[in-house]
Amino acid sequence: MEQITRILVIRFSSIGDIVLTTPVVRALKTQLSGQVTIDYLCKKQYAAIVESNPHIDEVITIEKSVSEVADLLRNNSYDYVVDLHHNLRSQRGKQAAKSLSFTLDKRNIAKWLYVRSKRITKPIGHIVERSFNCIAPLGIKDDGKGLDYLIPDSAVVSLNSLPEGFRSGFVAYAIGGQTDGKILPEPKIKELLGMIEMPVILLGGPEDKERGDRLASEATIFNACGMFNLNQSASLVNQCLVLITHDTGLMHIGAALKKKVISLWFATTPELGMSPWLPGEGSEIIEAESKNRPTSKLGNKGYGQEVFNIDLERVASAVN
Repeated sequence: MEQITRILVIRFSSIGDIVLTTPVVRALKTQLSGQVTIDYLCKKQYAAIVESNPHIDEVITIEKSVSEVADLLRNNSYDYVVDLHHNLRSQRGKQAAKSLSFTLDKRNIAKWLYVRSKRITKPIGHIVERSFNCIAPLGIKDDGKGLDYLIPDSAVVSLNSLPEGFRSGFVAYAIGGQTDGKILPEPKIKELLGMIEMPVILLGGPEDKERGDRLASEATIFNACGMFNLNQSASLVNQCLVLITHDTGLMHIGAALKKKVISLWFATTPELGMSPWLPGEGSEIIEAESKNRPTSKLGNKGYGQEVFNIDLERVASAVN
């Protein structure tokens, strides 16, 4: 009987972070000898990100606590646990599984030094590279194919369902962000939209809808914030000509779909290790012109309006 290697990959949240684990999942599935079974442990609200991934056999979800699935993890008899979250909750997952584990180095000290000094004094590295470093003892290497994001057929948005002016090509703009320091202020977004020569669809969650309504005052701007679930939004990203995005989950989905991604950076910086990984041709990273960056690891404190001093003409030129 062929040997079966059972692996548990842990990443609880959030959208972009989970998408960034997919190269490791694919490499584990395809590079280890024999039959490989991979389970993925995440929060229930993020399960849709990986449910269609062909390299994942089962998605195990929790609402809040690992105790909800501790017996299942223990009984599954994993050979390896790959902890790509590295927090107290994932530690409890490893303890429940009682298997040989490999854990991501989050480089928090290096990030803290960088935030304080605004200089890279210790290398941080991209999170995908660090994820592969943690499983190096297994002989697994990055295959260079980038991120994975599979859109189920049921989530594909027909262009015929969009207003007529958006059916022959459009730019998608992901206007949201987990913290205000990652979001271009509304007046600047409005100015940028006025410089883009193609129809624009605004993407985001329900929390972005009111802002989207205020921005969609022109006939060539369609506010889709809150109208679609994550996979449907990904479908629109997959069909767009260019994706403009803040440092947010749709940025990584756009990279996974090999779209031209124009990513805008304010209170955070790409050097923190979360830049788009192998996006499509013509992609650009455009950063604000401020010496006070990064203001914090998450872009949630310590920033003023100077971190939003970005060259809008350069952004528009990259899009047009």
